[in-house]
Amino acid sequence: MKMIIKAPAKLNLGLDAPLVHPNKEVEWEMIMTSISLCDYVTLETNDSQEIEIDTDSGFLPADSRNLALKAAELFFKANHINSGLKITIEKNIPVAAGLGGGSSDAAAVLRGLNQMFETGYSIFELAKFGLQIDSDVPYCVYGKTALVSGYGEIITPLPKLPSMWFVLAKPNVSVSTPKIIRSLYGTELQHPNISLLTEAVKRQDYGEIAGNLANTLENVTGELYPQILTIKQRLVNYGADGSLMTGSGPTTYGICRKKVGLIECLIVFLAFVGKYIWPDQSKLNN
Repeated sequence: MKMIIKAPAKLNLGLDAPLVHPNKEVEWEMIMTSISLCDYVTLETNDSQEIEIDTDSGFLPADSRNLALKAAELFFKANHINSGLKITIEKNIPVAAGLGGGSSDAAAVLRGLNQMFETGYSIFELAKFGLQIDSDVPYCVYGKTALVSGYGEIITPLPKLPSMWFVLAKPNVSVSTPKIIRSLYGTELQHPNISLLTEAVKRQDYGEIAGNLANTLENVTGELYPQILTIKQRLVNYGADGSLMTGSGPTTYGICRKKVGLIECLIVFLAFVGKYIWPDQSKLNN
């Protein structure tokens, strides 16, 4: 049996870490959305009784550090499945970019295996599986605009975003999310007003959304990689209505209300970031 599943990238419209515990575990409050930039995950059963993974990216590990492989192993163990499985990942989402590529691949594996083996798990139950893998996996199982809180397990669906365009720009650096998270304890963080942004999304108020994009990790990662803050400012200078680093970075995006604004922003910005740039429309995946 063979199945191909899309694994869309995620963006944070808002991200706060209201509680950072002494053991370095973090409780989050985030607004997340999914976009059309995606990986493609192929699942194919065989008679080997082993799970193997292959990818066209040289940056992904082929062992239990790979979240997609970890998801398959967890799912098989929980359901006493002895079939062999080959996972093939076509990577389009940059690695270590703050776009949730690994988490989305893992979520795609969970969704695909649930359908393939007819195990009948609800989205809520798959999200509980996901929390054992990574804090972003529960959201990626849902894959639609939502308020995410707790350790990533509390998903509150929100209305789809008003039509808008995203310009994604990734500087030529990779960021270790665990390293950023470990640095949070004892750090004085700026806490954005996620409630204000949530209400703007509920009202589908584009102007208020653009004006309230905020990420408490932005200055933390920006101190290590100042080019992130430079990109953020240039996106606004070149026509974006708002700009933000997503996740732990380094990818930064700008939003534009209309396609003409997107094109103008792309033309003047392309020379600055070269190939690390993607246009994306919000309504495609919400």
